[in-house]
Amino acid sequence: MTVDRFSQEKSPDAMGPTWSSQDPTANAVPMNAATRTETRRYTGLELWIHRLTMLLFVFVCAVVGVLLVILPWRPQWTDNRLLLIYPGIRAFIANGFVRGVCTGLGLLDIVIGFWEATHYHEGRPA
Repeated sequence: MTVDRFSQEKSPDAMGPTWSSQDPTANAVPMNAATRTETRRYTGLELWIHRLTMLLFVFVCAVVGVLLVILPWRPQWTDNRLLLIYPGIRAFIANGFVRGVCTGLGLLDIVIGFWEATHYHEGRPA
């Protein structure tokens, strides 16, 4: 007498998977605390603190980004009292490449701030 291995039922206390084709959840892996991807929601004061820190982060990113985009091309970038005593640093700061790098970092900072603002969510990983 031959028995098809896919239709063979094992007892629940037996070791190994169940070979039944009728029960699709029989071979499912049980979820434990390490494999869950649930998100816990902020509550009460935590929610408002999270919102305010996100708003502050976006505001700081926008302000610093705009300053880094505009300031390197202004005369105040090189003509200030801090750089008058260091002519070597003043020449380096006045270089177009350094100004371009600062402007690029400012644009990147603005993009990061707006990306964080548009991808805001109030849930957090467990």
